[in-house]
Amino acid sequence: MRSGTLAPQAMAKSVASIPRSEERSTPQADSPEGDRLEEVKALMLRLATGPSFERLGAIVQEHLYTGGKKLRARLALSAVDALGGEAVDSVGWAAACELLHNATLIHDDLQDSDPLRRGHYTVWVRHGQAQAINAGDLLLMLPFIALEHLSVDSSVRWELARAIARRAEDTVRGQSLEMCLLHGGRWDWASYAEAAMGKTSALMVLPVHGAALLSGRSPEAAAALGDCFRNIGLLFQIQDDVIDLYGDKGRGKVGGDIREGRVTALVAEHLRLCPADQTWLIGILSTARDETSDRDVEQVARRFERSGALAAVFDRLEALEQATLAAPALLAEPRLAAVAKAMIDKVLEPVRPIVAARRAS
Repeated sequence: MRSGTLAPQAMAKSVASIPRSEERSTPQADSPEGDRLEEVKALMLRLATGPSFERLGAIVQEHLYTGGKKLRARLALSAVDALGGEAVDSVGWAAACELLHNATLIHDDLQDSDPLRRGHYTVWVRHGQAQAINAGDLLLMLPFIALEHLSVDSSVRWELARAIARRAEDTVRGQSLEMCLLHGGRWDWASYAEAAMGKTSALMVLPVHGAALLSGRSPEAAAALGDCFRNIGLLFQIQDDVIDLYGDKGRGKVGGDIREGRVTALVAEHLRLCPADQTWLIGILSTARDETSDRDVEQVARRFERSGALAAVFDRLEALEQATLAAPALLAEPRLAAVAKAMIDKVLEPVRPIVAARRAS
């Protein structure tokens, strides 16, 4: 963990000066979903500000203005519609899910010492580690405040709050496990999937879990419907691993996961296929980030292709997609199944060109 900041300044840019890249890409801004997504973003910014505009609120707003796909907010909006809930309640719920997700991003960037996200300097770089912790902590609390904007009775509000807390717990435990995989000698697929299911899947499950509660499902039925989206989180993490090494995540140099020493889907598959490479690969992953060369990253990428690890990961993506869409609980809810299919397509959109190009070569 680095100390201090890369760019120590009090407030290098005002909130208004941060490029609002996502606002240009919001689909069908005049559609009902587009209108509600704008309401979600506005509510998030209001909650970040709090009762009076101050420094921490400005820091959080600055982070929110950097963009992002708002996948979890979109999923919450679509799931409420699909399950027959009230559209007016979908806005507060979508905001709650998206605020929690952004809390994890700020803390994750700090833990990984990542200087860039979405093409912008991260919170800890702009404002220091201490303020990044504060910003993430604030965003952890705001989802519960967002529940005040729902017109539901206290029993439903309690179940929603419990869902947020439980899924947040899963996320933190998954993040912690991921950080232990390398030096704990847990390089197998099962360990990788366990960490990803916690770190990433929990926040794909949450929007649907809450949408089902808002639509009158029992707590047990709502949790079961949410769990149908667990594999989509794993899909997201796997494709993210691939793009990190073979694409562009807008976070500086390619191969950030290799430089950070992260056990990815590609690492797990390569060591399954080529166990004799363990000493070599773990040696690179154990090297300090600043000492891992571009040549090291390029060599790892080539070896992953030659070993069949990249192809095996592509096969995992296809199998997970098929398993998700074949889930009995999801098949019993055709409109929600359509939401799942659309979300899978959105999640896999960045990686499909890479899959097509590699399989054509």
